[in-house]
Amino acid sequence: MGCACPAASVTRGASARSTRADAVRNRQVLLDAAAEVFVASGVDAPIREIAAKAGFGMGTVYRHFPTRADLVVAVYRHQVEACAEAGPALLAAAGSPFTALHRWVGLFVDFLVTKHGLAHAMRSDSGGFEALHAYFLDRLVPVCEELLDRAADAGQIEPGTQAYELMRGIGNLCAGQGDDPRYDPRRLVGLLLQGLRQPKSA
Repeated sequence: MGCACPAASVTRGASARSTRADAVRNRQVLLDAAAEVFVASGVDAPIREIAAKAGFGMGTVYRHFPTRADLVVAVYRHQVEACAEAGPALLAAAGSPFTALHRWVGLFVDFLVTKHGLAHAMRSDSGGFEALHAYFLDRLVPVCEELLDRAADAGQIEPGTQAYELMRGIGNLCAGQGDDPRYDPRRLVGLLLQGLRQPKSA
């Protein structure tokens, strides 16, 4: 009969947990790198550019995300979660609710730059795109609503602006950029936010 070796079992278990933790960290690094590259170069950016940004070989990228669509969808969900989590954090850390709203909108605009390429990347899976859009609304509309309510309660913006309405308006401004260097959606989004302000807080 063989003898039980609890120490060896513990070592193997710890090693497996460490491997899983490394895989999770690598995935997060890849998602962060891909998001930056997509914002700068679009969703058709070369995979080697994302790998280089993350500090990994291309094989590591493909192990986590076998297709470009897999990567784009993962980045989309990753950025939705980042935007959702940023709302409460900004409210807690910013000097005022309007400042928190302004900074959150900046993150939202960064996200939209990536989002605009999603339909093309997923053109063979319209059902999947619709599911992601529903997920996007479910996660982000309540966050934007809370930011607007807090800013209105503080007397910093005019009350009555609907979160969906604002987000759609920002999306339309961002969609107009295309490849035209003369068009700056961030400047116009900034003007839109200033237009929400109460006269006394201008």
